[in-house]
Amino acid sequence: MKLFDLTGRRALITGSSMGIGLALARGLARAGAEIVLNARNAERLKQAAEALRDEGAEALALPFDVTDHDAVRRAIDGFEAEHGAIDILVNNAGMQHRTPLEEFPPDAFERLIQTNISSVFHVGQACARHMIGRGRGKIVNIASVQAQLARPGIAPYTATKGAVANLTKGMATDWAKYGLNCNAIAPGYFDTPLNAALVADSEFNAWLERRTPAGRWGKVEELAGACIFLASDASQFVNGHVLYVDGGITASL
Repeated sequence: MKLFDLTGRRALITGSSMGIGLALARGLARAGAEIVLNARNAERLKQAAEALRDEGAEALALPFDVTDHDAVRRAIDGFEAEHGAIDILVNNAGMQHRTPLEEFPPDAFERLIQTNISSVFHVGQACARHMIGRGRGKIVNIASVQAQLARPGIAPYTATKGAVANLTKGMATDWAKYGLNCNAIAPGYFDTPLNAALVADSEFNAWLERRTPAGRWGKVEELAGACIFLASDASQFVNGHVLYVDGGITASL
């Protein structure tokens, strides 16, 4: 299983103080990676890093705002200068806003673009500049089934996740020649803080169980295997791919 061994690699996961990001960090740590957690809330980030260390992981906290290009560049360059290479980047930071499109606030639309799309560019570029010089690196962007499907009330979110999927392909097209692997994971419906309102909605739960071939919500730990694969040598010739982890929802009418 050496192909999946991440021992000696360092992984930065954005938006990783809770939810999917923290679950991915935990999975990568169990595969041997040293973890660098990121979020804007420094206190919550510190608690998450301590929790991982209590589980035996090597974990550091690196707070910065993923929507601020200059702040991202300073944080990544400073970290690399002080601690060494970031070998794996997981662009997970994201947000949701649910409103009918005809009533959607323009400021909420702009926040979605900055958090869900621009952050992938900012952090991806900052890390890739170092990875290119080393001739290797793994970038895993977190998209969504909404890269392919739409649902009422979240049209701008759907647009952002479609953009993440296509930006992933663009990253691969530009950076594969330098030894980088750039891929995406597209989760289906997972029980996370971002989906708390839907999890609490009995009508939506009934619809989701009927709509998803697996008949249930995903568990965040079920995303770890896909991330380990895309972060490891097992995916060395995989580039520009969007891996759907969705219980079959995109395969079924």
